[in-house]
Order: sequence, then structure tokens, then C-alpha cells
Amino acid sequence: MLNLKSMRFPIEVILICVRWYAVYPLSYRHIEEIMEERGVSVDHSSINRWAIRFLPLIEKMARKHKRPVGGSWRMDETYIKVKRVWKYLYRAVDKQGKTVDFLLTAKRDMAAAKRFFDKAMGTNGDPDKVAMDKSGANKAAIDAINAGRAVPILVRQAKYLNNIVEQDHRAIKRVTKPMLNFKSFRAAGSVLAGIEPIHMIRKGQFTIDGADPMSFAEQFSKLAGMVRPASASKCSYREISPLDQQRDRTCLTGQRAE
Repeated sequence: MLNLKSMRFPIEVILICVRWYAVYPLSYRHIEEIMEERGVSVDHSSINRWAIRFLPLIEKMARKHKRPVGGSWRMDETYIKVKRVWKYLYRAVDKQGKTVDFLLTAKRDMAAAKRFFDKAMGTNGDPDKVAMDKSGANKAAIDAINAGRAVPILVRQAKYLNNIVEQDHRAIKRVTKPMLNFKSFRAAGSVLAGIEPIHMIRKGQFTIDGADPMSFAEQFSKLAGMVRPASASKCSYREISPLDQQRDRTCLTGQRAE
């Protein structure tokens, strides 16, 4: 469960804000306005800090509940803009379209592709075969992995086989595109660490007790280690002063408020 003992805002408010940002194509200022209409005065910069801090933690907790994936993978990379420069999001799905893993990298080369495969295989086991496009870097990465294996992983470089993962990119880009570009590589990695599990929830990739009758929001809260109250969106909170906003910033960064 998330440790929020020092936070000024209730956990329900924090989870609602970060979930909306990871689910819908909204900016931090949009969420600030929506929360204001609900009687919660929270600055958009606070929502930004919550997303960067808590989304990776929720993703780490969610991995413990992730269902096993198939042995036939489709691997590809897509583009994410950070500080007006394109970075690369490596992703893989199995033949059923279930997300295997993801990794944001600064470069698109053999070393980056190998890091992705090492991460994916470390958490999901070794695949029987991998389909990819004609990228030489991706092929070189899997060849380097096969060099140390008694039974090599079968590689298929056929573009039509990658249609599944290329279509799956759309769910991620639908949320990231309105963001225009991330201000830092860390922020991009943190937000993507929240968007990907949200997409996995939609595909039913987590084993959650009693998930069938649960709403999408309830499943997200359960993965975060918190049972979401039914009246969470109807709570009324007093307006937060600028000093309180600074104290909230102090709780997140560890810096002393003036």
C-alpha cells in the first residue's frame, strides 16, 4: 500500500487525479479545473508531482498481480517526445494482444533493444518466438541473446505479424499525444509507467480478487493497495492555501518549506 502519512490531501483525491491523468487525454490544468468544480482546490503542479512519484510505485505493485503472457511475442518501438526530442518506447505483446512489457529509452539501437528483452524476459520468462519488423538493431539484440542459449528463440521478421503491437500502440499514443511533449525523461517514464498498467486493466491482465464486479476505477485503486470508497468523488474539502501547497510540495520533495 502507498505510504501517504505525510500528505496533505486524502488518498482518494491523489488516486483520482493520477488515474484521470493516466486514463484520459487531459492536461494537469484540466484536472485542476475538474477538481475545482468538485470542491477540491489542488494546484496542477501538485498533480504533476503526484503522477511522477506515485504512478511508478503503483506500476511496481501491479506487476505482482500480472497474469502470465503467451510464448509468442510481437515486439516493436514507437516514439515519445521529450523536450521536443523523439525518444523510443519499446513494447511487446503476445499473439492474444496482452502486454508483455515496455521500456522507454533515449536511443534506438542494439543496446536499447537488448535492455528491453532482458527486462521483458526477466519478468515474463523466455518466449518461444519473437516477431519484429526489419529493424537491424532489434535483430542484433535477439541474436546476442540467442548466442548464449542452448535452444535459440525463433525470430520472424514479417511486418504483417506486427500489426497487433502496432495497433496496440494507439491506446498509449491516444493519451500521450495531447500532452504535446514531456519536460523530462524521468517524467515521461513515470507517466508511461501509469498509462501501461491502465491499458492492461482494460485487457484483463491482472488477477484481482473480486475483479468481475469491480469498476475500472476500483480495480486501479485495488492495485494501489487502497479500497476506493463509493463516495470518494463526492467529498468536499476546504480550499488549500498557497502555504499549504508549499507544505504539500515539501512532503513530496523532502525540502523544507520557507
